[in-house]
Amino acid sequence: MRVLVLSDIHANLDALEAVLADGGLYEAVWCLGDLVGYGPDPNGCADRMRELPDLVCLAGNHDKAALGQIDLEAFNPEARHALEWTRDSLSEENAAWLRSLPERLVEGDFTLVHGSPRRPLWEYLLDSERARNAFAFYETPFCLVGHSHVALAFRLDGRSGRCSLHLPPQSPLIQLGPERIILNPGSAGQPRDQDPRASYALLDTDRLTWEWRRVSYDVRAVQIRMREQGMPARLILRLAEGW
Repeated sequence: MRVLVLSDIHANLDALEAVLADGGLYEAVWCLGDLVGYGPDPNGCADRMRELPDLVCLAGNHDKAALGQIDLEAFNPEARHALEWTRDSLSEENAAWLRSLPERLVEGDFTLVHGSPRRPLWEYLLDSERARNAFAFYETPFCLVGHSHVALAFRLDGRSGRCSLHLPPQSPLIQLGPERIILNPGSAGQPRDQDPRASYALLDTDRLTWEWRRVSYDVRAVQIRMREQGMPARLILRLAEGW
C-alpha cells in the first residue's frame, strides 16, 4: 500500500493542498497530528482532511489545546495567541471531529504517535540518545512521529544497541528493515529545518520504502491571511524562513 504521511499542518491550507497534489497516486493518508494552531485556516484544513476517503489521523498537542484539553499556559505567547484565535474560530463540527482523534494508533507494523511513543503529545525526538530510549515504548518494527517539524529518522542496531540519526540530505529514499526505525516526515505547514517548502513522506508498506518529499506553495498568500487575522509577526516571518 502506498501511503502519504504528513504531520504538523498547523492550519496551513495552501501547504496541505500542495502536499496532497504532489503525492501523486496513494491509497491512504496518515496524519500524525497538529492539524491546527499557528495558521489561518483551521476549518479549511479540518474540512479537507475529513473528506479524504482513507484517512488515519492522530491528535497533536495543538489540537488538544485548541479544544481546551491542554492548558494554554503550556505554550509560548505567540502560540497561545494563535490557539486562542483557533479555539474561537473552529466550527462545532470540526471541534467534535478533532476531539474524536486518538493520541496513538497501530497500523500493521507501524506505531503512530505525534511526539514520541513515550510521551505521545509532548516529547521531541531530535537527538540519538532520546530516540534510543524511545524504542522501549513501542513494540512494532517501525514508529512514525511528528511534533519536531524536522524530517529525520533514527535506526536502532539490535546487536550493539546503538542509535543512529539519518537526515534526508543523506538519501531522500531509504529501505526499511531489518533494524527498528523511528521516522518523521517533517512538517507540512511549518517546517523548522531552514527550508520553507512543505515536508512530507511517501511510505510503501509492501516494498518497505520511505521517501521524504518537499513541495513549494504560496507562502506569501498564507502570510497575508495570517496578518488579516492578527497573528503574531514572529509566526508570520518564520513561515517564509523555515525555522
